[in-house]
Amino acid sequence: MNTNINTAIIANVSTKRTPMSSLRKTSLVAGLLYLLTFVSIPTLVLYGPIHKTDYITGSGPDTAAIIGGLLEIIVALAGIGTAIALYPVLRKQSEGLSLGLVASRIVEAGTMFVGVAFILSVVTLRQEGAGTSALTTSHALVTLYDRIFLLGQSFMPAVNDLLLGFLLYHSRLVPRGLSLIGIVGGPVLLTGYFAIQFGLIGQHAPLTGLFAIPVALFEFSLGIYLVVKGFKPSVITSGN
Repeated sequence: MNTNINTAIIANVSTKRTPMSSLRKTSLVAGLLYLLTFVSIPTLVLYGPIHKTDYITGSGPDTAAIIGGLLEIIVALAGIGTAIALYPVLRKQSEGLSLGLVASRIVEAGTMFVGVAFILSVVTLRQEGAGTSALTTSHALVTLYDRIFLLGQSFMPAVNDLLLGFLLYHSRLVPRGLSLIGIVGGPVLLTGYFAIQFGLIGQHAPLTGLFAIPVALFEFSLGIYLVVKGFKPSVITSGN
């Protein structure tokens, strides 16, 4: 008798569980993808050896560079995923800007894929024993990586966060203070980008990283908020 009662209670509780809404699923997926975009941070260390002038003539494993490339590919795909996941909701605020966000994320990912190709090309030269005759080529490939890194991971993220910050601010899907971090962070990152372009600061100078802090704070905080809280009730979600 007790077994039957317990089974009935469990079944009754299970049927009363509120299923996760589509909006909550969207916010959860988008938040997790935003957090996933931070997995490439170790590349700052992993790519250290490849910037040495004699890298391709040296010995030892290339594991660090290969892992760094894989992490960047993951980030590129996750970045596209964030825009696609948010598009069904954000398009209700502005379809044009939402499409722009998807497009800019795809462009950003494209530059990252090309950058990884440059890095892995240097690894290939080393593995094939190209020797000193290929030093100029390897240096050129590393330089190309550094330049496209600026475009893909400085310029494009600033564009992304300006678009996203504007959409979130006007839709009120998240606290406006959080949206403002993205709106302010975009121009700050662009300032750093142009300072490097015009030779005012070095790409690898300690000061350079400071320009990226607001954007990083915005995207990490947004990821946490969407995972923990989800979207705030707003006009564009009232019909869901």
